Amino acid sequence: MTVSNVEQIQSRFLSSPKYAVVGASKDQNKYGTKVLKWYQSRSKDVTPIHPKEDELEGISTLRTLGDLPDPSETSVSIITPPKVTLSLIQEAKRLRVPALWLQPGAEDQAVIELIQSEGLSDKVILGGPCILVEGDGIIRKNTERAAL
Repeated sequence: MTVSNVEQIQSRFLSSPKYAVVGASKDQNKYGTKVLKWYQSRSKDVTPIHPKEDELEGISTLRTLGDLPDPSETSVSIITPPKVTLSLIQEAKRLRVPALWLQPGAEDQAVIELIQSEGLSDKVILGGPCILVEGDGIIRKNTERAAL
């Protein structure tokens, strides 16, 4: 994947009208919760996905990606162990989610192979970039492009 390709996917990801976070929890120190709070602090329309919790950070949760009202308009941040990530990728493809951002640690070789075999390489950010580090710069670039 080339740098410009990654930038295109990141731009598409952060151009979505809605977001979901899989991997947030009640633990304030976990990255999933930090990512959820990142969206909140930027007034993004974000929904946490959690199989057991009813709400996280004051937002009602949904149990699965399939419960999203508009999955084809929802970019999804994934902060889960690779075994969980595998099923999420398959569900996201079925639901036509526009872009996925796998935070560091959410992928392994099996996840990478699935992304490639399913033809999703142009919709998935993986391999290290973190939205907590790069997200604001991408939003700034998207805003500058929109202003032109």
